[in-house]
Amino acid sequence: MFSFFKKKVPAAAPPIPEPAAPALPSEAGLPSFSSAAPTAPVVVAEAPGEQRSPWLERLKAGLRRTGSGITQVFTGTRIDDALYEELEAALLMADAGLPATQHLLADLKRRVKERKATEPSAVKALLIDAVAELLAPLHQPLVLGETRPTVIMVAGVNGAGKTTSIGKLTRHLADGGMKVLLAAADTFRAAAKEQLAVWADRNRVEIVSQEGGDPAAVSFDAVKAGQARGCDVVIADTAGRLPTQAHLMEELRKIKRTIGKAMDGAPHEVLLVVDGNTGQNALAQVKSFDAVLGLTGLIVTKLDGTAKGGMLAAIALWSREREGLRPVPVYFIGVGEKLEDLETFDAREFAQALLS
Repeated sequence: MFSFFKKKVPAAAPPIPEPAAPALPSEAGLPSFSSAAPTAPVVVAEAPGEQRSPWLERLKAGLRRTGSGITQVFTGTRIDDALYEELEAALLMADAGLPATQHLLADLKRRVKERKATEPSAVKALLIDAVAELLAPLHQPLVLGETRPTVIMVAGVNGAGKTTSIGKLTRHLADGGMKVLLAAADTFRAAAKEQLAVWADRNRVEIVSQEGGDPAAVSFDAVKAGQARGCDVVIADTAGRLPTQAHLMEELRKIKRTIGKAMDGAPHEVLLVVDGNTGQNALAQVKSFDAVLGLTGLIVTKLDGTAKGGMLAAIALWSREREGLRPVPVYFIGVGEKLEDLETFDAREFAQALLS
């Protein structure tokens, strides 16, 4: 297992660290934590190529069901209208959605004309380029440590894998030497607090929770505790919400406002966890949660089952067309339940895995 994180080299000499706080009990391989302020922001980074290869094989396997329907289009010998019609149907079946499908087809035809491609295999390679370019704005690193603590608010509908993703992210943060505090603000779902507590115990990090407490109050207390304890990151696990439930979505607004009262500028990241199996419904969720919370990033899970990988193309097209707003990046994608099944998103890797 490897860490997601690498530290930027500071331009100036690092400050003299404060005395270290007593180390928490830790499992083998996990770091002890220090109360010293970080010398530079920490960037979520890709692993070296040789360590990322096993992950790419899992990603290809997860996307095989989606990709096979697209790649079969290129098994013929001619580039004609029939090929493009079959490709349009395959992209729609992959849940790319009509706007993204039309965008990709127009872009592909332009590339074919410019390159004077004459073989279907060459057209497939050009489609990989088109998909990678469409997804490129989603490929951005998650930067932590510019403020201390960095407060991350995580939302998502029930069943998307929100709490599990938080647990995996926490483990990698801890392995990267960061002191993490979890906020059990999902007081709506039965056993959510207990599930998060298991991850906290497994990762040797602290957790703030209340028995039947108000989720906004739990989040407020966690941010204050994170400041007092010298934490690097505070992650608030909020209750699963259906975007059609207006009163519950309003509660998310309240949580975000309350976090801002606890610390100016917080939350610094507002992440939405979406289930890759939900296809076009994932785009609807992203739009709804963004309207309420102003999303700063996504975690896409469960790309190992019946996932329709084309949904990322739909999200990418919507994201790049947001008026006056930057694209919403996909920070992580997941292909299973294991710790190593959560990885940073790479646009070209995803395009190649989808069309392998």
